[in-house]
Amino acid sequence: MIDPKAIHASALVIDTHADTPQRFLDEGWDFTSYLAGGHINLETARRGNLAAEFFAIWVEPSQHAGHFAARAFELADAALEQVRRHPDELQLCLSPADILDARANGKFGVLLGLEGGHSIENSLGLLRTFHRLGIRYMTLTWANNNEWADSSGDTPIHNGLTDFGRDVIREMNRLGMMVDVSHVSDKTFWDVLETSTAPVIASHSSARAITPSHRNLTDEQLKALAAKGGVALVNFYPAFIDETWQQAWKALRPERETAFEAATKPFRDAGQPVPFHISHEIDHVFTGRIPRPPFASLIAHFDHMIQVAGVDHVGIGTDFDGIQELPEGIDSAADLPRITEALAAKGYTAEDLHKILGGNLMRVFAEIQAKGESSTYPLIS
Repeated sequence: MIDPKAIHASALVIDTHADTPQRFLDEGWDFTSYLAGGHINLETARRGNLAAEFFAIWVEPSQHAGHFAARAFELADAALEQVRRHPDELQLCLSPADILDARANGKFGVLLGLEGGHSIENSLGLLRTFHRLGIRYMTLTWANNNEWADSSGDTPIHNGLTDFGRDVIREMNRLGMMVDVSHVSDKTFWDVLETSTAPVIASHSSARAITPSHRNLTDEQLKALAAKGGVALVNFYPAFIDETWQQAWKALRPERETAFEAATKPFRDAGQPVPFHISHEIDHVFTGRIPRPPFASLIAHFDHMIQVAGVDHVGIGTDFDGIQELPEGIDSAADLPRITEALAAKGYTAEDLHKILGGNLMRVFAEIQAKGESSTYPLIS
């Protein structure tokens, strides 16, 4: 009989999506301090044996219209400042080798991903600049369309990728930068797979066959992504893993919108962007009215995606600090060993689990960089 605790302790555990930079910038919060209502800090990461985290550089498109890139640079700077302030505990990682080096040095690996292609402001030069800054994947869209790609959360206007959108994919391939298809429309997904010469990732998406949501991947998409050598990382957001919770959340939308309007009015009247934590706090009030989805719902998504895509093509993409609620049994990064325990109970081997926990992402990350220039530009000092 295998020992899940020993397997988890020996694994290189990597999470591909956390929205924590909002906290760094807007709240002045420090990653090495108390959790203070979030999902991840250095202490919980260590308790959960999380070796490395991709911090999402996400720019809310309506609040920061006209200066997407500037906001993205501020968020990236806030994350990089964490590394500068805590060089004995945190290490900026630009490659899989860096993640292994950080682990060997007893440091937590900090990586950056850009969430939403609107932040490159239709400029390949800005894309390259973000890469030089340390960004190692870009989620092509967020819930909004941009000028070159359709989103799953918006009304299609491009029929997938535009010609410039295809240029973006080709440039990302050249740079060895991971192309992330979470949030894109179905047509954009297929255009990306047709255009990219390297594997692609879905940094935080679950299974549409279990929970109907355009943010989740269909079985056909999972198989195609796997056939191209990519990896899909399971999102922990209740609305993407449990249909009962999803419907209850939708039913609260009118009340939530009213509360949001009232709470954000002072900022709007002053012509100021609304801090992310304001909407997050409102959402927390309403999630308290809905029972958390069972832990089994999350594990069902892991199991289904592994069965469909194969054990070499699934991993962890929690969406920590970007979602209002987590399923039962997962309160923070400290609880990640529960994933290993539950999958081991389903018969997955130690080798399988090491792949799921981080090995698959490491393989794909390395392959994408090998196909590109794999340039690294460490800019912090």
